[in-house]
Amino acid sequence: MSGIILHHYGTSPFSEKVRVAFGIKQAAWQSVKIPVVMPKPDLTPLTGGYRKTPVMQVGADIYCDTQIILREIERRIPTPTFYPGPAKGLAEGVAFWADHQLFQASVAVFFGAMGDQLPDALLDDRSKFSGRPIDRSKLKMQGAVMSGPLRAHLGWIEDALHDGRKFLFGDAPSLADLAVYHCVWFVRERGNCNDIADYTALNVWADRMKGFGHGQRSDLDSKDAVAIAKTAEPEAIAGGVAPNALGLKAGAMVSVTPDDTGRDATVGELVGLTAQSVTIARDTPEAGRLHVHFPRAGFVLVPARV
Repeated sequence: MSGIILHHYGTSPFSEKVRVAFGIKQAAWQSVKIPVVMPKPDLTPLTGGYRKTPVMQVGADIYCDTQIILREIERRIPTPTFYPGPAKGLAEGVAFWADHQLFQASVAVFFGAMGDQLPDALLDDRSKFSGRPIDRSKLKMQGAVMSGPLRAHLGWIEDALHDGRKFLFGDAPSLADLAVYHCVWFVRERGNCNDIADYTALNVWADRMKGFGHGQRSDLDSKDAVAIAKTAEPEAIAGGVAPNALGLKAGAMVSVTPDDTGRDATVGELVGLTAQSVTIARDTPEAGRLHVHFPRAGFVLVPARV
């Protein structure tokens, strides 16, 4: 079986979410560093257009979005579980809130603190990514405005942790901890912000999460990752295509697009569909036949215009 490859860059908060997940599992993985801004010439052939970070690769299977990345890591390395005790289902809901509402506030506070230091190329790329212009002169005010919502969101976590629990669902870390932590890491570690410095229980918990480290990492060149995909075969899809409101059948050409930012569509042949995931097959000259996997929540699946 091929090993786990993560396409990421060091300052990416969603990549930190996955890196700490590897730490919890004490997993071995290969690290491919990708550019912070577009273009990403060795990644785009694997994803077919999806541009968010990170992307996980196992042979010729490509996993887009941390929601499905962490689910796949759990399937491949089931212990220790990301779903201890009552966390299953509930942790997914907390993670979806953290990945969207909490993350939006975290980004605004980070850019407010660091906007003066960020290169023009990054701001231009993120303007295209978000679909709206970013005005450097307004970042500090926008960060100040969103500091209140950030504190409100993380105040709930502070209150929960004040009962002495080590993690959000008890004595073991869960998917929910990973999702909240990457937002805290972004403002606390990357932005050096003091907006949440007085949240004592939250900061103790964040130090505990940081202590898991990043597992067993080794470096891999991006071109070698593409070559690995080309020599591999995608794993068989269990269950095929489930009945769905769109009436899509296996073999249909479909388009999958994030519903928030980075709305670049990936088009391919539908080969797998469940309540939680969609898998499309793509044939590429660079990497051969690939299966590209996406979560259902947070993505729009429609018939492709061909």
